[in-house]
Amino acid sequence: MTTPKLELTDVHKRFGANRVLDGFDLSVGRGESVVVLGGSGTGKSVMLKCILGLLHPEAGSIKVDGEETVGIGQRERDRINRQIGMLFQGAALFDSLPVWENVAFGLLAQKRCGRRSARDRAVEILGQVGLGERIADLYPAELSGGMRKRVGLARAVATRPAIMFFDEPTTGLDPIMSDVINNLICSSVKDLGATALSITHDIASARKIADRVAMIYQGRIIWAGAVAEMDQVDNPYVDQFIHGRAEGPITSGMAG
Repeated sequence: MTTPKLELTDVHKRFGANRVLDGFDLSVGRGESVVVLGGSGTGKSVMLKCILGLLHPEAGSIKVDGEETVGIGQRERDRINRQIGMLFQGAALFDSLPVWENVAFGLLAQKRCGRRSARDRAVEILGQVGLGERIADLYPAELSGGMRKRVGLARAVATRPAIMFFDEPTTGLDPIMSDVINNLICSSVKDLGATALSITHDIASARKIADRVAMIYQGRIIWAGAVAEMDQVDNPYVDQFIHGRAEGPITSGMAG
């Protein structure tokens, strides 16, 4: 049996009395693109932060390439995280750095190349996401939301990661720019041969970028399956969420 690229088993994370992850299980195969769907506050971002080691679960197992990561030291954590690229919600660019330095940040931080080579690599990747060389010396404040998201994607792929995380990649974008970003995500993941894990509440985005979809509700996965199966799911929670219905078992307080 092939070892999953990512495997979370019975993960628990709470903040005080609030159980955010409550027996969370998820497996992502090598080269697979999985999207975790769920409303705001359901634990999607906490899941990613636990995988990255930014948060520490109270219980459970998180394996990368079969290697347990819960409780490992900082040196091992840094080694594992070097193979991960991430597109943050809102792009999370460094305002004080020009675009090219944002894109090349990982390359420079890991001392993979000098500044001239890093800038050349940044310009190359910017071209791949549809941004010309003139953008390289601008600052994030001079860019539109869609352009910032493309720069964030360029930064995420610059180190040629084996694993890609996408945190609400289309939030705040109009439908056309959202589709552009979805297409870029698909092509970037395919070009790298990377494993992708995305979190979103955008059903259109999930349909576009996912091989498989999982839905989180009350801290655990309540359904997972191929994206093509999503509309035929016999689960009232999943059905309500993917069709955006106000009536159903998920109340506005639970979804938000």
